[in-house]
Amino acid sequence: MATVVMRFDFRCPPGNATPADELYRAALEMAAYADGRGVNVIGLSEHHNTDDGYLSAPLTVATAMAACTNQAMISIAALLVPLYDPIKLAEDLAILDIIARGRLMVIAGIGYREQEYHALGRDWAQRGRLLESNLEIMRQAWQGEPFDYRGHLITVLPRPYSRPHPLIAVGGNSAIAARRAARLQLPFFPGIDDQSLVDTYNEECRRSAYAGGFVMLPNYPSTTYIAEDVEEGWREIGEFMLYDAMAYGAWRHDTRRAYAESFARDLAGLREEGKYRVLSPEQAVAVIRETGSLHLSPLVGGCPPALGWKSLRLFTEQVAPVIGGRERA
Repeated sequence: MATVVMRFDFRCPPGNATPADELYRAALEMAAYADGRGVNVIGLSEHHNTDDGYLSAPLTVATAMAACTNQAMISIAALLVPLYDPIKLAEDLAILDIIARGRLMVIAGIGYREQEYHALGRDWAQRGRLLESNLEIMRQAWQGEPFDYRGHLITVLPRPYSRPHPLIAVGGNSAIAARRAARLQLPFFPGIDDQSLVDTYNEECRRSAYAGGFVMLPNYPSTTYIAEDVEEGWREIGEFMLYDAMAYGAWRHDTRRAYAESFARDLAGLREEGKYRVLSPEQAVAVIRETGSLHLSPLVGGCPPALGWKSLRLFTEQVAPVIGGRERA
């Protein structure tokens, strides 16, 4: 079955005419509409201390998404685990997994922006250690039994709907991240298509005697807008895609790699790169048949919800039925 991801980050350029409440309302309505109509993963992400309203409360939005859907997986990629208290995070994810009835997937990451740690009072230099210790504490908490935590006996209940816990994978684009995932005996979901990371992970799994490990590499490109007329689609959505690409590009640094990272400075360059695409319904079907996946971002760059709805309805009405996505009345 094809994997169709509908992703939201709520990034909105300063001065954008679309109010935040309209973007969030539209996202919830889109999730409810697309559930069972070919979209099988709803993706959310997390950043803090931004100037464009990037989603900073993914657990809140994920809970709302879980409550208004019944079939789609709810994926948080990535959740910046070092920025949280591990007990509170274990409690919140357990409840979220219950509301989702096991449809939760979390990619645990450390992030790549030091200012996020400053904003939330966390030690950037300790981010790797914090990720590992928090995940270990959370997994112990999810057993539902009393355990010692900082000299006190505590219990975290209710347990998650999933047993022993929701699907948790470690994210990251480095050999350190690959080895960390294996040591923690968790799956590894890197943000780049790099076979050397797979090899490093598998080697560390063997060293750690972890037989259940697996790696999921990203598919490319990352953002697709569907339009009856491709040129008209670019005229509609191009400025919002370019803002999104350049905003991510502004966070670029020497140690950060991302499979969908764009270096475009204008719309012509963005189109030439191919990492952001406008496709006709027929082209979208061909991409899914070739790659097995499609990534939709109906509110990319804070675009007006009406544009997002045009693209989404073309997917559900002209793409999903062809690829075997279930339709609802």
